[in-house]
Parts: sequence; C-alpha cells; structure tokens
Amino acid sequence: MAYAIFEDSGTQFKVEPGDVLEVDLRPVAEGTDTITFDKVLLISGDAGVKIGQPLVSGATVTAKLLGQIKDDKIFVERFTRRKGFHRRVGHRQKYLAIKIEAING
Repeated sequence: MAYAIFEDSGTQFKVEPGDVLEVDLRPVAEGTDTITFDKVLLISGDAGVKIGQPLVSGATVTAKLLGQIKDDKIFVERFTRRKGFHRRVGHRQKYLAIKIEAING
C-alpha cells in the first residue's frame, strides 16, 4: 500500500490515493480543479521508503478539489462577574475538501 506524509499550513497528513480530507482554506484560481502539495516528508511504496531530510526532492502529492466546506459553529462566551458584562461570539472555520489522486516521486 503506497502512502505519503506531507505538510500543509503547519499540519502533517498521512494519505493514500483515494483518501478524502479537509485542509485549510486558501485562495484558488477560478476554474482550477486540482491542487499540488510539494512539501512531502515521506513516501512509502513498492520501491521502499524514501525519507526526506527534511523534504523528499521532486516528490509531489496531487489532489482533486471537491469544494469548500464549513465546520460546526462554536461559541465563545466572555463575561465579567458582578459587572453585567456578557459577550457571545460565534465562529465557523472554513476548509477545502480534497481527494488524493496520485503520489508522485
């Protein structure tokens, strides 16, 4: 089973072809349907294991964009006791859903 470990926005992901995962939202050009990650830390396949120091040179992970999704809404509440101060703020984190197509390298 071939797999790779790559880094994106300070987070490391272990992926295999066909995996669906969520990465941080980034600006993507209109009409773009693929995204390439070039910070590959490790590749394991039929030829063995390639470990980067820190990156595997020439290795990429290609993924298909599935769309933008939002996480569940979280609420942050602040208050000061005995002063009547209350504040409630909601936040929904946005992600890109991707499907891993190929591991090159």
